[in-house]
Amino acid sequence: MAAFGMLLALLASCTKSSQPDTMDAPAQNLRVGMELAYPPFEMQDDRGNPSGVSVDLAGALAEYLHEPVTIENIPFSGLIPALKTGKVDVVISSMTETPERAQSIDFSDPYVSTGLCVLVKKDSAIQGLDQLNQPGVTVVVKQGTTGQAFARDHLQSAQVLVLDKETACVLEVVQGKADAFLYDQMSTYTNWKKNPDTTRPILRPLQAESWAIGIRQGNTELRGKVNAFLKDFRAAGGFERLGDHYLAEQKAAFKQMGVPFVF
Repeated sequence: MAAFGMLLALLASCTKSSQPDTMDAPAQNLRVGMELAYPPFEMQDDRGNPSGVSVDLAGALAEYLHEPVTIENIPFSGLIPALKTGKVDVVISSMTETPERAQSIDFSDPYVSTGLCVLVKKDSAIQGLDQLNQPGVTVVVKQGTTGQAFARDHLQSAQVLVLDKETACVLEVVQGKADAFLYDQMSTYTNWKKNPDTTRPILRPLQAESWAIGIRQGNTELRGKVNAFLKDFRAAGGFERLGDHYLAEQKAAFKQMGVPFVF
């Protein structure tokens, strides 16, 4: 009798597994990794919710893919490991495409053109790379950024200080502990506007850079969809609207200074 009962249970199990599931499967979330510490691109609003250019871009991509979106706030240096281990599906975090990064992840087509430049002390005589790469000059960089890589390759004569936070890097220059902070154009402009009495921006790029969306290596299907989205989003004026909404002051200032804008 016990054996008969076990047989019925086994048959029921097999019958259930062979039938198609008639319920709709829940939509898979698009998990987007970014560090919410880089306004106005990646930040938090007054309620602590993700906000900024990259957040809106992530939302538009998820809508294009017909998927809900989840923003994962991860320190910048941890974004590529999170992508490689499958914690996130894509990285949209003002990330510069570099040959070094491209060895471990794939990138979409570029969506932003920018450059690496410097914030210096207001009374500094520094005007470019030659004055940076000198003994006695202290250059601060943020951990895991292209500024750190550039300093490693081009500033062997200067003292290079590596810190985890952008705010800490800026403070080093404001307080006169460092001669320059090597970072991207948009941040350099913003940090100068916050500290006009103690700093000066040099916005002409030391090297040109492009931001792209990070994708796990080998996921050619998703990469194709992301590139199609970026093309459609640009053609529909999406980047222009993001610039007008979040970066109107910067757009006007860059135009006045004759510096190409990012979008």
